[in-house]
Amino acid sequence: MIDRRAFIAAAAATLLAARPSAFGCPTPAVPKRVVFVHGRGQGGFDPVALKAAWMEALQRGCQALGRSFPGDVEVAFPYYGDTLDEFVRQAAVPLTADVQSRGAAVNSDFLAFEADLAEELRQGAGITDAQVDEAYGDNPKAKGPQNWEWVQALLRALDQHGGGISQKSIETFTRDVYLYLTSDRVRTEIDRIVAAQLSTEPAVVVGHSLGSVVSYHVLRTDPRALCVPLYVTVGSPLGVRSIRKRLRPLRHPGRGSAWFNAFDERDVVALYPLDQRNFPVSPAVVNYGNVKNHTDNRHGIAGYLDDGVVAGWVLGAL
Repeated sequence: MIDRRAFIAAAAATLLAARPSAFGCPTPAVPKRVVFVHGRGQGGFDPVALKAAWMEALQRGCQALGRSFPGDVEVAFPYYGDTLDEFVRQAAVPLTADVQSRGAAVNSDFLAFEADLAEELRQGAGITDAQVDEAYGDNPKAKGPQNWEWVQALLRALDQHGGGISQKSIETFTRDVYLYLTSDRVRTEIDRIVAAQLSTEPAVVVGHSLGSVVSYHVLRTDPRALCVPLYVTVGSPLGVRSIRKRLRPLRHPGRGSAWFNAFDERDVVALYPLDQRNFPVSPAVVNYGNVKNHTDNRHGIAGYLDDGVVAGWVLGAL
């Protein structure tokens, strides 16, 4: 078990040691701004209410440490939820459920991506071949990534044995991250929305789920001399092979002096830590896997931001 106070103290020490301008930040680079980058499934919601919910969770995390979030720190919440939903509508990439219920045509490239991701998630979740076979039933068709019924069985097994995240949630997450990674148009527009809230002034960036993929790509590719003394990812799927291989060559964003990644070992989307095996970058990512996310699917943002260690890292940078 990791000692929470020692871990938080290590955060401050890491930040203080790495603040010089090697990462494009002035000395001292003390942020007065936090940028939250949300994940998928936020379309149709009020961004002001979403930002307030993130802040309420972070305040609970601060309170668990006997602290409070600084009142002079600006909080930005670049909102791309409706934009992503519109891209999804235009792309009309069929889910396996659509193929089954409406006879939609299979998108073979997406199906292969989905099968690769689902297979890796089920292995990480410890779901056995027998459990997948049970979900597949007595279907005589050959098992494999080009058989949508087999892919659906993988997703169904994840739903039944994966710790709370539903088959529909996994599949829609897969489709949305697929669109972001494979469509220049989608990626360019979402990156533009997020990048508009970043500048050369110091800021802490916090990315959740798909938002960690988006923020990583923005920080790595933005041509400006951004100053991000601390980059935080929570519930991140960046360690999943089918995602990280589309972001190659992997490298540290180069804009932050510390990268802290927190996950719940029961969170199916974030089962793989961003360590040297799953996300080899230098300087190495600091991983914390002791979050006990209290949300129903172990993946919700509230269950990450109200963790004292996560809040402690953010406070340590501010």
